[in-house]
Amino acid sequence: MESLSARLGRNVRALREARGLTQAQLAKMAEIPRATWASLETGSANPTLMVLSRAALALSVSTEELLSQTRGLASHYPADVLPVKQRGQALVRKLLPDPLPGTEIDRFELPINARMVGIPHMPGTREYLACEQGTIGLTVSGDSYVLEVGDVVAFRGDQRHSYANVGTRKAIAYSVVLFASGA
Repeated sequence: MESLSARLGRNVRALREARGLTQAQLAKMAEIPRATWASLETGSANPTLMVLSRAALALSVSTEELLSQTRGLASHYPADVLPVKQRGQALVRKLLPDPLPGTEIDRFELPINARMVGIPHMPGTREYLACEQGTIGLTVSGDSYVLEVGDVVAFRGDQRHSYANVGTRKAIAYSVVLFASGA
């Protein structure tokens, strides 16, 4: 099993090379000695939180990304392996087969005249609804919005909300939920 310092080194080196920068350039951007940067890349470093934070900032990534396992270049998920649920009259398909902490993305289909009640989330949660096909009525805490193809409504996800197909053909929408920190 790869050690954490070896993983950090591999990730730092790959991110630097992808940006086309030298160790000296990134060390200067991170305001750390070049030798410290070199030890990060060799996997021999046991950096302080300050050094790790500065390296992440210089590379424009999170510290979590610096320490994460490398994933394959791509993963194919056939439609029939993605979770699908019937919620009321709507068909809801989860679009993130790999967990992405704090985020949920769903695609839902609403037949003509169908409604679906949304589930309020924790305070501080944001939800974005994008209409892909048809016409969708969104009600959020008593306020109503009509979304046509390409429209997006952003709203607090901790409020009562519901979706309805108010058009003359099947409606398709995408919901992106960004959970509040700690949710």
